[in-house]
Amino acid sequence: MLAAPHYDLHRLGFFFTPAPRHADLLMVTGPMIRAMGVATRKTYEAIPGPKLVVATGACALGGVYQPDAFTHGRVGDVLPVDVWIPGCPPSPLALLQGLLVAVDRLAEKVATLGFVADGSAR
Repeated sequence: MLAAPHYDLHRLGFFFTPAPRHADLLMVTGPMIRAMGVATRKTYEAIPGPKLVVATGACALGGVYQPDAFTHGRVGDVLPVDVWIPGCPPSPLALLQGLLVAVDRLAEKVATLGFVADGSAR
């Protein structure tokens, strides 16, 4: 739904990529089950820094699935989450707002790296 033309994510600089090495952001949209814990962690580690994690929906926030033998619970129990987007499911506008908040956080992370406007290090 969010990829529909009337939201125009490309205008805002968002592009979907299947390769984590080309991504800046990992969006987790479901519960953090134990069977996917290692794969999720490897995907996160494959993303070059600075990187962001966005937990999307009630399942990812841990509201539906509590920690047990099959689930870790929240995404935050496995990965460092930068932005939480509530909803079951979240509306496209809530997702868009969360992505824009994430872009702001990414700008903060880049600023802490010590680069100036011309690209050279301080």
